[in-house]
Amino acid sequence: MGYLGEEIKKLGFGLMRLPQKDGAIDVEQVKEMVDLFLDAGFTYFDTAWAYAGSEDAIRQALVERYPRDCYQLATKNAAWINCKTKEEAYAQFDTSLAQTGAGYFDFYLLHNLGEHRTRYFDEYDMWNWVQEKKKAGLIRHVGFSFHSTPEELEGLLNAHPEMEFVQLQINYADWDDPSVQSRRCYEVARKHGKPVVIMEPVKGGMLATPPESVEKIFKSSEPESSAASWAVRFAAGLEGIITVLSGMSNLDQMKDNLSYMKSFSGLTETQKDVLKQAQEELKAIPLIPCTSCNYCAKVCPMNIGISGSFTAMNYLTLYRDKNAAKRQEDWLVGGHSLKRANECIKCGKCEEACPQHIAIRDNLVKVSEALLN
Repeated sequence: MGYLGEEIKKLGFGLMRLPQKDGAIDVEQVKEMVDLFLDAGFTYFDTAWAYAGSEDAIRQALVERYPRDCYQLATKNAAWINCKTKEEAYAQFDTSLAQTGAGYFDFYLLHNLGEHRTRYFDEYDMWNWVQEKKKAGLIRHVGFSFHSTPEELEGLLNAHPEMEFVQLQINYADWDDPSVQSRRCYEVARKHGKPVVIMEPVKGGMLATPPESVEKIFKSSEPESSAASWAVRFAAGLEGIITVLSGMSNLDQMKDNLSYMKSFSGLTETQKDVLKQAQEELKAIPLIPCTSCNYCAKVCPMNIGISGSFTAMNYLTLYRDKNAAKRQEDWLVGGHSLKRANECIKCGKCEEACPQHIAIRDNLVKVSEALLN
């Protein structure tokens, strides 16, 4: 029996990126993936109200085909999405119950806390509401997923010690990244004694195709192992983990994950060394050296999303995926109501404030040319 008294193996099936066919979720392929997953002894499934079609798909592929006591199902409540009243936020729970047909949820999460999103859960008193659902037997374990700073996580766990677990973005690329701070968030959760569900171990698929120099390190050590397997094993090798979610999108990805996680018992010292080499190689790739301190933002008269623009540009440099980099820019800049890089008036105040002495104006031009044109 593992954390919270649940018997859970270290691989979880993340249901955000399910296979598509003719513009809809391919439920028949999902059924095959579910069968392989359960046959291998894995039991944790993670969906969300906000994952379009996912809850309905898992009802068809899992809930209607297997006994309820042979798996754990997690879903999430995103009170910050189009909810103008607490009743609208609470209704997400009823919708999730209806769409999954699960009867109850083993793990229920307040979805994507951090920054402006947290206030909705506070204003709608969702911390107490979710405990009432637990007392009613409709939820077994209550926690939250989180995308923000370790300082904010510390504040949340101080304010809400009743939360049983947290879900964090952790992977070897983000471990010491100043814009994500995976390690520090993980350490905060461990300090508070909260077990962790890991999300984005492959960084949305990015680490399945890492920079060529990083992949060379992996292949020289284990020629037959996929790059994704190194990412998932890094996360699964951490202490205090409930499970590691992998957002598998097809049967091949499922088979690959099962091949190395079915008998996973931890990383060897040699494997740990290889992962350290990969992390060092990532650090050696020339990037815009922004630490997201945002001193520049405090003096920018145009309110430009400078650090978010640079994070997106670094994505492009590292992973050579322009669409993913554009999505990152759209979320970090446009999603936070900030001005785009191409609106810079080149006043230079940002560069005077930057402790890293970055040529901010020149780099904003590069962002504009690479991602906004």
